[in-house]
Amino acid sequence: MKSQAIFISITLAFILSVAVAQQPMQSARPQVPEGTIIHRDLPYVSDGHERQKLDLYLPKSGMKLPLIIRIHGGAWLAGGKEQTGPLDYLDEGYAVASINYRLSQHAIFPAQIQDCKAAVRYLRANAQKYNLDPNHFGVWGASAGGHLVAMLGTTSDVKEFDVGEHLTISSRVQAVVDYFGPTDFLQMDEHRHPDGQVHNTPDSPESQLIGGPIQENKEKVAKANPITYVTKDDAPFLIIHGDVDPLVPHHQSEILEAALKKAGVPVSFYTVKGAGHGGFKDPNVPKLTKKFFDKHLKKEP
Repeated sequence: MKSQAIFISITLAFILSVAVAQQPMQSARPQVPEGTIIHRDLPYVSDGHERQKLDLYLPKSGMKLPLIIRIHGGAWLAGGKEQTGPLDYLDEGYAVASINYRLSQHAIFPAQIQDCKAAVRYLRANAQKYNLDPNHFGVWGASAGGHLVAMLGTTSDVKEFDVGEHLTISSRVQAVVDYFGPTDFLQMDEHRHPDGQVHNTPDSPESQLIGGPIQENKEKVAKANPITYVTKDDAPFLIIHGDVDPLVPHHQSEILEAALKKAGVPVSFYTVKGAGHGGFKDPNVPKLTKKFFDKHLKKEP
């Protein structure tokens, strides 16, 4: 039984990582614009876990660059920074960072958000060194990465997730692009697609993330829910989700949008009609994403 559960988990991780990799923002073999300066495997935690590293891509010229931090998906148990993402933004005057974080087989939540925050603090602490604008950091993630960028966007005032180094430096971000990220794990099965993934099982990605069956660990689930932390001071959000997503129900983004709106947080929500878990062919998706980042990362603070 145990081996069967492990097999199911590995298979699901593969499915999720492939699905996310089909998203236009991510590619296993990204094209790097000519002249790009690349800093690979920067440790954002001194003497830390092998996953606590990031890659930083800088355009060949530019000062005080706005930064897009890409956080990969893969059910919190697969994927990596090698699936880089929006490198075409380098030609638009952005710097791009792609981070790894500890997966659920390495450490359960909140390790993942602690790592993301540590990476943000590291990049801000070294902003002058890399010609980054510390006042214009945006985050972009899909699926599990969408969950983590939503957590970053709503927990800037939650000190318990800031651990380790550079603690005098803020982990706040100025813009969040969330592609089909989970929010309230407890509601996923209630609203799942008829042929979609079941999430209440003990070996589901969500259960593995928090260290136990989600319906038996509701306090831990609430702690991992970005909606728990929504306040009026949160970063602006762009949320994009397919309405027939078989892995993360569309409803997960609906309830996040509702919570952000209620708190008065600027939020735009775009539904991709007939689309599943990424792989969007709707031309509005990249246009909306670019417009959102330009609005919030290229303006004066």
